Amino acid sequence: MAENRLQIDEQCVIANLKSSDKEGVLRELAEAVHHRCPQVDIEKMVDVLLEREQVGSTGVGNEVAIPHAKLANLEQLLLCLGRSQKGIPFDAVDKRPVHIFIMILSPKEMAAEYLQTLARVSRLLKNREWRNRLRHAGSAAEMVSLFTAADREQAAGEKKSQGGL
Repeated sequence: MAENRLQIDEQCVIANLKSSDKEGVLRELAEAVHHRCPQVDIEKMVDVLLEREQVGSTGVGNEVAIPHAKLANLEQLLLCLGRSQKGIPFDAVDKRPVHIFIMILSPKEMAAEYLQTLARVSRLLKNREWRNRLRHAGSAAEMVSLFTAADREQAAGEKKSQGGL
């Protein structure tokens, strides 16, 4: 089986989110994606993400949210990372403000990859040490580096646990 790596382009990282509410954060993240993929309409992204939030908040707790949606005009799965130093009310399950946002956007026809990515990001964000390091990273480039290293470490751990008894 091919090894999947989670990839975040530095263009899709916002080290200091300026928004103070849910819709504003989703818009900032959508704008970052739009700069990377101009064919994706910002308003459409925001609308689809807000519709998903109506189903249930993607604020998963531990100061983390994983907004996610499927879009018709995407060619590949995209991840966008945002960080708020002050924290943003996001209706998280633990009622705490959210500091780390990883948005996942997927083409509609990539349902399996979308679910695998969502699960992988969720597992990655359960690691408190990694969340703290990400929260205190000095730049977008450092955030990308931390994300890549954590994903590589997690993949190695999964591979080891599957192969060795």
